[in-house]
This record gives sequence, structure tokens and C-alpha cells, in this order.
Amino acid sequence: MVRWIVIFLVIAIIAAIFGFGGIAAGAAGIAKIIFYIFLVLLVLSLLSSLFRK
Repeated sequence: MVRWIVIFLVIAIIAAIFGFGGIAAGAAGIAKIIFYIFLVLLVLSLLSSLFRK
């Protein structure tokens, strides 16, 4: 998942450099959503590992 975040972040940066504001905003938005999903899954994974022990 982190790989997808980095890919969309790079797309957003490249689009911003070339002046495509809509594309950059869309890619940055997707990267943000995937990042938050990753954070939620990380927290759930940490909590489940604590309760197993």
C-alpha cells in the first residue's frame, strides 16, 4: 500500500510541475485516501498483535 501512496504522490508532483492542477489534485487526493487507509490498517494490526500476546 505504501508503494501506491508513493506512486500517486509522484504523479501528483509531476503533474504539478507541468501545470495540470486538476490531475495533480486528483492524484494527491487518491494518495491521501490510501495513506489514511494504510494508517487504519496499521493501527488495527498493532492492536491485534497486542491482544494475541
